[in-house]
Amino acid sequence: MEGPFNNKALFLGPKSENYDFFRKMLLFLMDDHAEWRRYFHPDDAPIVTEEEKGQKDFLDTLQQTREALVDLAGQLQESSTPWFSPRYLGHMTTDTLMAANLGYMLTILYNPNNCAYEGSPATTALEIQVGRQLASLMGYDPQRAWGHITSGGTIANYEAIWLARNLASIPSAVHACHPELVAGLDEWQLMNQTTAEILDLIDRVKEAGVFEEVRQHTIRGKGMAGANLGAVIVPQSKHYSWTKAADIFGIGQDNLYFVPVKDDYRMDVQALKTLIDSLIAQRKPILAVIAVAGTTEEGAVDEIDKIVRLRDRYAKEGVAFYLHIDAAYGGYVRTLFLDEDHRFLPFETLDSEQKETGENGNVWLSKEVYEAYRAMAHADSITVDPHKMGYVPYAAGAIVAADRRIIDVISYFAAYVFDRSDDNPMLLGSYILEGSKAGAAVAAVWMAHRVVPLNRSGYGQIIRASMEGASRFYHSMLNMSPIVANGRRFHVLPLTRPDINIIDYAFHEIGHPSLQKMNDLNQDLYERCSYKSGPLYTNEFITSKTALTKEEYGDTPLSFVRRFGIDASEWAREGSVTVLRSCVLTPYLVNNNTYETYWGTFLKAMEKAIAGTGR
Repeated sequence: MEGPFNNKALFLGPKSENYDFFRKMLLFLMDDHAEWRRYFHPDDAPIVTEEEKGQKDFLDTLQQTREALVDLAGQLQESSTPWFSPRYLGHMTTDTLMAANLGYMLTILYNPNNCAYEGSPATTALEIQVGRQLASLMGYDPQRAWGHITSGGTIANYEAIWLARNLASIPSAVHACHPELVAGLDEWQLMNQTTAEILDLIDRVKEAGVFEEVRQHTIRGKGMAGANLGAVIVPQSKHYSWTKAADIFGIGQDNLYFVPVKDDYRMDVQALKTLIDSLIAQRKPILAVIAVAGTTEEGAVDEIDKIVRLRDRYAKEGVAFYLHIDAAYGGYVRTLFLDEDHRFLPFETLDSEQKETGENGNVWLSKEVYEAYRAMAHADSITVDPHKMGYVPYAAGAIVAADRRIIDVISYFAAYVFDRSDDNPMLLGSYILEGSKAGAAVAAVWMAHRVVPLNRSGYGQIIRASMEGASRFYHSMLNMSPIVANGRRFHVLPLTRPDINIIDYAFHEIGHPSLQKMNDLNQDLYERCSYKSGPLYTNEFITSKTALTKEEYGDTPLSFVRRFGIDASEWAREGSVTVLRSCVLTPYLVNNNTYETYWGTFLKAMEKAIAGTGR
């Protein structure tokens, strides 16, 4: 589908406004599936007879199912989080697209397993399509790229390390068994081949007919013993999956290096350069650099354009590394910048539009974020999660790689046996980390992309509304009057201007010198605005929280603490600041009346919560 549509017709709605349509589609998918069963060899006699259906034990069994379902429905209503409501501004979860939900529900009746083609002929083909769609979204050539659905961003990140690790061991493996193919390269040069150079080397090895022999000499054949693949570099704001990946894939915690972030919580590119120079001086190779587009705690977007330029400059100097972007959260934001022909729009076009339509100077897109997203196409691979800003139900992550030749380093089929020129779906299970995986998740993503285009006219509209809402929330905090409670005055400060749609913020009693008291206050506010206060269904406002610690972020949070008038000695003693964290994924906070209603809800909830703490 291409062309204009109404965002409010995409979701069931905070008040089930689109229930009639959704119910009709549920009836359709059930009827359609039932007919499929009936007309599979229609001459076969029914297994369940009308007589049996009237028997007591049969009816009792159906009643047990009914009672269990009613019980489950009650538990879900009592304890589930109302992601769908603008009153919920917490974790990276929100209402999901009706199209995705219907696609999932229909497909689950067929129960396809995308591990093997024979268990999922329909949905494996859809997964190949979705992989190409996501590759195109990231700026890759969909005919040269490779992508597929995973159970989440963690598995996608694991696959990125798997690819980088196995790829990096190719040159040394070639040297070990066929040195003539890498003649003239010393050990340092072998460890510093670019991704493109290694993939070209693999082509030459295949032409020589020795690829299987070489692959047996790589890490996948010989193991990590004695391997010297070098460092994996991540920002301090990294997702925890990278720490686990270093363990699982034998990289080792000692080889995981953390780059400081600046006050905007983006990776400090100058600090990255300093670290790389230090590693070069030690003659320590660099396996991979990981940049983030949408950090899980702050929503920060690293300056990917600067990191790409840095990588290219080092490559010219004979130092190469794999570049992966963890865009699990922020990947779909790229739809903002693409027109209907998938051309990346000039910043001037977007900037003029936001200035024309923004309320009270609400500028929600920065040039730095724009440049970062424009540069994403130069990464070797990218993680993106449809179950985050793709508004698709769990579990649906994804990984895309720029050059599909790379999958030969992880394939468990002989490289010369099959023709993969058309992404032969029979081979999907050969290139993935997981075994059994739900075809229903793939169908949900496919349906979402079918209804909502991956460009500014589709997903771009939803995400723009989300980012505009977050920006309004941020500016409202900056202009907010102090809250008076129990005869004391409290103010709120946002951590930093949101790059996309996450806002971290904290409340504090004006003039109070204690960071511990500030942390206790925000912990109390969280507990009063979360599941900890009782049934979420009765909460007026629901959010999440996190802690910015000295262990993870060094002294970067100190500037935030000082903005509250708290001395640096308090930070040195506590080493942590507790902040409330709101992911503004809802697209409903752009209408003035709606926004004012929910901003008022937030203020009343905070006033009540602060007064209730007694602090």
